Amino acid sequence: MCPFCRTPNPTSDEENVERLKKRMELDDPIAIHSFGCDYKDGTCGYPQDHSKALELYHRSGELGFAGAYNSIGYAYNNGEGVKVDKEKATYYYELSAIGGCVQARYNLGRSELQRVNVDRAVKHFMIAVRGGHDGALEQIKLMYSNGYATKENYTKALQSYQEYLVEIKSPRRDKVAVTGPIFIEQ
Repeated sequence: MCPFCRTPNPTSDEENVERLKKRMELDDPIAIHSFGCDYKDGTCGYPQDHSKALELYHRSGELGFAGAYNSIGYAYNNGEGVKVDKEKATYYYELSAIGGCVQARYNLGRSELQRVNVDRAVKHFMIAVRGGHDGALEQIKLMYSNGYATKENYTKALQSYQEYLVEIKSPRRDKVAVTGPIFIEQ
């Protein structure tokens, strides 16, 4: 069931797009971001248009979706629709991370690592690990094996990730892990 309208899940891409359009008209920041992703990738029948994607990401971010700022940072970091600008990328990653986006925190760690700011990179990765980002855990592991992070950093990262896994544990998730997703026929 759709968590927004309590109707059965859409059965086609067209139906899904129509529902997203309705949510977008109501200024749902996640729906707006989703359309931005469709324009970025040229999916769901939309042409690839990085400028339109950025416009939608900005609107989504202004409405409170922190992940949208991560998408803007990614665009600046990789030159998608804009010139590569690492400073702007960092600015938007920081906005997103402040808003709680774990992926943005990971991206900040990667940026700091590229600048050889190892201590700052470790701090960003540690925060991302606490949010459940397994890639950040892998980065800490690599940094430890290459001598850039301490054993204490790596141990704390492992403990934090384990704590995260315990926090999200539930009987329903355990059941799905064993049986696979449960689909209810209509």
